[in-house]
Amino acid sequence: MSDVKKLAILPGDGIGPEVVAEAEKVLKKVEELFGHRFETSRGVFGGIAIDQYGTPLPEDTLAICKEADAVLLGAVGGPKWDNNPKETRPETGLLGIRKALGLFSNIRPAVIFDCLKEASTLKPEVLEGTDLIVVRELTGGSYFGEKFRRETENGQEAVDTCVYNVKEIERIVHQGFQIAQKRRKKLASVDKANVMETSRLWRETVNKIAPQYPDVELEHILVDNCAMQLLRRPASFDVIVTENMFGDILSDEAAMLTGSIGMLASASLGEGSFGLYEPVHGSAPDIAGQGIANPIATILSVALMLKLSFNYQEAGDSIERAVKNVLDAGHRTGDIAVDKSKALGTTAMGDLIVAAMTR
Repeated sequence: MSDVKKLAILPGDGIGPEVVAEAEKVLKKVEELFGHRFETSRGVFGGIAIDQYGTPLPEDTLAICKEADAVLLGAVGGPKWDNNPKETRPETGLLGIRKALGLFSNIRPAVIFDCLKEASTLKPEVLEGTDLIVVRELTGGSYFGEKFRRETENGQEAVDTCVYNVKEIERIVHQGFQIAQKRRKKLASVDKANVMETSRLWRETVNKIAPQYPDVELEHILVDNCAMQLLRRPASFDVIVTENMFGDILSDEAAMLTGSIGMLASASLGEGSFGLYEPVHGSAPDIAGQGIANPIATILSVALMLKLSFNYQEAGDSIERAVKNVLDAGHRTGDIAVDKSKALGTTAMGDLIVAAMTR
């Protein structure tokens, strides 16, 4: 019998609890098929934690995460908390948990399922062969730099400081190169080196590291051009590595290549095997409680967890294969369905994926 892996489950807000429930069914199927064992603990996180405890990241929740081998997160946020002070916004909890757990890297794959090309707004011939990963630095840059306002003769002025040091850049760039080595050996480093000093340091650091990976083809590309080329030639990208804010924006753009942000998984990693796994999509409060959310991104996040944190490659492949087979059979949730009248609900889609899983 395999070792028991400890999982912290943070369902969060909106559709989070609904999609996490389907992911947990998949984990139970993994136990049945492969003999792996998971011990789960649940924590309150995000807006619901603000309502109950006055903070998006209670100490008890953080303790559960630190004792776990991996974290599965649903989604956080919603208009209910949009006007809260910074300290009591759900997004502050996300930044806090990443920092507290040392998660400096966010991995976001964007893969086109052939059967879903019609769901994308791009032409099928443009999408052909698209299979890329965005590697986003997660704990530096303007999201974590000093922020303040001050009075000037022209009225109030706001400042967000973007700061990066060489170590922060090195560790994320090494990870980008290493991921590229296991794929098609192409790395696009995205910056704004024609304008920003942090980007000039980024590019200098990438160039110093590149000789250590002679088998990887390196491309430097400015962020605005990258945003354009993702729509013009998405299949030419293999691995994209970039700083925090650029990665946030570009990974959401890449998500829409697939036709729905409800399809994309993500992993937030640190130095070791520990990781936090979550769908790229938000809490979608407009459809929460209706049972129509797409659970595939969360289910694919479990597949990422099994592979990246636990090295359970066969089990992760089983999930990904089941998702592909269910989609190839024509089953769709509303966000990716051409004929909305035939769309499946959250639970029905989860049940089909579990039923399709095999060794």
